[in-house]
Amino acid sequence: MYRYDQIDQRLVDERVRQFRGQTERFLSGELSEDEFRALRLRNGLYIQRYAPMLRIAIPYGLLTTRQLRKLARIARKYDRGYGHFSTRQNFQLNWPKLEQVPDILAELATVQMHAIQTSGNSFRNITTDHFAGVARDEHVDSFVWCELIRQWSTFHPEFSYLPRKFKIAFNGASADRAAVAVHDIGLHAARDEQGELGFRVLVGGGLGRTPIIGVVIREFL
Repeated sequence: MYRYDQIDQRLVDERVRQFRGQTERFLSGELSEDEFRALRLRNGLYIQRYAPMLRIAIPYGLLTTRQLRKLARIARKYDRGYGHFSTRQNFQLNWPKLEQVPDILAELATVQMHAIQTSGNSFRNITTDHFAGVARDEHVDSFVWCELIRQWSTFHPEFSYLPRKFKIAFNGASADRAAVAVHDIGLHAARDEQGELGFRVLVGGGLGRTPIIGVVIREFL
């Protein structure tokens, strides 16, 4: 899996400092609800009926043991001792205190994790087959493709304020365990008669209130 370099770490640390200041200004009354909404959504924070909800990014569902232990520590320290792994391979805390969210983000940054682009109308977490890398029917390890898209899309200024959220899934095996047909873009690996690797490309899928199956625009690309 990808490891941060110094530039990556500096960007995430700076984002934590920015959000800490924004949260303090909101709690002191300097920022209105509307002004704070866009800022918190850029950092994975929803304000729900009973408590905030923080969604933490787990790119393509891959965690180190150190990161998993950090999530457990955060859940015990700042929440109710548990969290929720989402269908998009993220991790959600449903009972954090708003004033402690910057502290949570700071702890996440120490293990190369963040909550950027996990909420709001942005480019969301890239998802893939949970057996990627070890599946017997695999044509290609989809983690590589997911990581390329992750590096390209994270912090991209054009993807922070989209008209709606945008989701991509890769599947590198014969069996579709990434549900590529219910994503805005779904890419399903395949090989042609000559054994060349390519992707079946689907677009326009989605779940939510108006679920729809994506349309195949290229059988082999």
